[in-house]
Amino acid sequence: MRALKVLALGFMLAALFLGSCGPQTAAPKSQTIVLGFTTSQTGTYTAESKEQSQGQQLWADQVNAAGGMVVGDSRVLVTFKDYDDASNKEQVTALYTKLITEDQVDFLFSPYSSGLGTAAATVAEQNGKLMIAAGVAADSTFDKGLRQVFQVYTPASRYLTGALDMLRAADPAATKVAIVYENESFATNVATAARQYAEQQKLQVVLFETYESGTTDFAATVDKIIAAQADAVLGGGHSADGTALAQQIQEQKVPVKLISLLVAPALPEFAGIGDAAYDVTGPSQWEPQARYGPDGAQGLGIPFYGPTVAAFSQAYKDKYGHEPGYHAAGGYAAGLLLQRALEDAGSLDPELARAALEKLDLMTCYGRIKFETGAHYGLQIGHEMVYLQWQQDTAGQLAKQVVWPAAGQSAALHYPRQTP
Repeated sequence: MRALKVLALGFMLAALFLGSCGPQTAAPKSQTIVLGFTTSQTGTYTAESKEQSQGQQLWADQVNAAGGMVVGDSRVLVTFKDYDDASNKEQVTALYTKLITEDQVDFLFSPYSSGLGTAAATVAEQNGKLMIAAGVAADSTFDKGLRQVFQVYTPASRYLTGALDMLRAADPAATKVAIVYENESFATNVATAARQYAEQQKLQVVLFETYESGTTDFAATVDKIIAAQADAVLGGGHSADGTALAQQIQEQKVPVKLISLLVAPALPEFAGIGDAAYDVTGPSQWEPQARYGPDGAQGLGIPFYGPTVAAFSQAYKDKYGHEPGYHAAGGYAAGLLLQRALEDAGSLDPELARAALEKLDLMTCYGRIKFETGAHYGLQIGHEMVYLQWQQDTAGQLAKQVVWPAAGQSAALHYPRQTP
């Protein structure tokens, strides 16, 4: 009997050994990476930062629901480590240092805004930690010789130049432009580039004026716009100040033909100011009406990656109860880009991921993505702006429409601006 037991045990061990040597597919290893970032849960950038972080969260939820991204022979899940930066640069510097040195996160996303994002980028560079910069538009961030930071947004220097093209196309006789802008890095980059472009286009900049962050009283500025007899007003900065400026232009019934403001018009909350929002335009990194899809990618000879615009928009609406704005789409795109880089690298090694990002040229639901790898390493050179306008829909409600460029229009531009 003992001999039989020993023999049976021998057969079992042999079977196990032969089975392990035979043709079979091993289950992929499961790993989890930690992505670190800060959000502005309080302070100036609360609205924009919330949208960006919600886009990132949707991406992470989808990755994890699918069992993780496939990186080499592993399935990689995602978790976040984040803090409230209170819209404060000093907080950002301290917290990104903590994320890297104490929390030991694997990769970084940037906070929202160019000022905060540049502070975080400096810390990332000093510590050799790869960062996808979702809310950073300033060109100047990429004048510093960074090698660890990759920009998702179209650079600030191209934010309002299209608005001037739109003005010239709508009304070649319009020549007077007022530019008023927030005194911070992002808006300053945009306004300076817009002024230079206007002058190149033989437009007269009749007012070029800055205001401090947090400004809500624009009475003196509005008086100057009226006195300058401007055809168009360009500028703004972020959500709160842009909204206040639009409201006070409406209250004073300023007879400008075109208004194009940064950030504020792109947020769903802008419709809450009612009549003051009508016919206001603004540059947007992305809108749900944008025509980004496999056909456009094929026309450019580049791959399409991730969900369609419709699929992303619906998933976001299902999760958060409203359509995404460009801040949400940018946050989601940051996740997609990191995912694609890791998949292409076949590894979680940061240097291999960085090399993969250098080579990217693809279309996503957010638009085309490609990075400069020369003097302005990491600068976004593939993505282009669209211009939206708040118009009355068939039900008499405010709704955003894409009005420029012409090839991407969902509706014709209302010009000159009118209100109900």
